[in-house]
Amino acid sequence: MIKYIICATRKAGMTREEFSAYWRHHHGPLVKSVPEFTRHVRKYVQCHIVGDAVPLGTAAAYDGVAELWFDSPEDLVKAFNEPRYLEVIRPDELKFVDLHQCISFITEEVSVV
Repeated sequence: MIKYIICATRKAGMTREEFSAYWRHHHGPLVKSVPEFTRHVRKYVQCHIVGDAVPLGTAAAYDGVAELWFDSPEDLVKAFNEPRYLEVIRPDELKFVDLHQCISFITEEVSVV
């Protein structure tokens, strides 16, 4: 099992609250409604920024984090190459995410505690 992590940045002109509301109430349900994409996904979690408090003294450089679990890197590639992802989900991402300011990476989770 692998995890795809995306550190997301909102589009210019959107507040963090607008970004979070759109992501939670529109984009999340939209993703869920595309079985051609979700059949490859084992889990999808949105991590929304809470308040402005920063316990380690560093301001958040991103507006949220998405975590998507897949059985393999190959399944991740299949999911993001699905025609319905490209037709439905991808255009919606462009409405609220500044893709050039985001970072993403594929990880293998190691449980510590």
